[in-house]
Amino acid sequence: MLKFARFLACVVVVSTPIFWGAPALGAECLKASFSDSVKAGGADLLLNGLGIRKATFLAVKVYVAGLYLPQKSGDAGKIIGANQPWQLVLRFVHDVDASDMRDAFEEGFKKNAGDKLAALHPRIEALNARLVDDFKVGQYLSFTNDAAKGVTVDVNGAGGAAIVGADFASAQLSIWIGHEPPNGDLKSGLLGGQCK
Repeated sequence: MLKFARFLACVVVVSTPIFWGAPALGAECLKASFSDSVKAGGADLLLNGLGIRKATFLAVKVYVAGLYLPQKSGDAGKIIGANQPWQLVLRFVHDVDASDMRDAFEEGFKKNAGDKLAALHPRIEALNARLVDDFKVGQYLSFTNDAAKGVTVDVNGAGGAAIVGADFASAQLSIWIGHEPPNGDLKSGLLGGQCK
């Protein structure tokens, strides 16, 4: 009986962190894992979807993106137009030069910002100034929008001052789920479709 009691005590002690303390896994794609929820932008956000960024005519898989929102939605227009907290996390599955990331953001803003591009230009430059180091497999880049403060850029755990303006936040999110995303599968995945 004493041996059984010791065994039971060990099971409880060992299993407690596994069952009670570990964050819930929301989804995984290309071995990149995302929790089902995060606390960011002053709110509790839910994983809305995952999408894969593919580059070049060879469709090289560059990163898996995860979009977190206050409530799940498949309506890109409403998501972009809402001045609400959100977080977008890019987990790299391929090495990428910082200059290629800056070029991709420049192109994304040009395709999706429309007549707001000129007003956004100084803030796009501020974003690009934070992308100085190349990204390696396993690293991440995240953007967190707090409606009151702006978009915070986190490069592998190193953050900085928020980039202000609801216009910037919506234009930035448009890069991935706007009318001209880098690839259609990325947008559909972020809006709740399959990660493919």
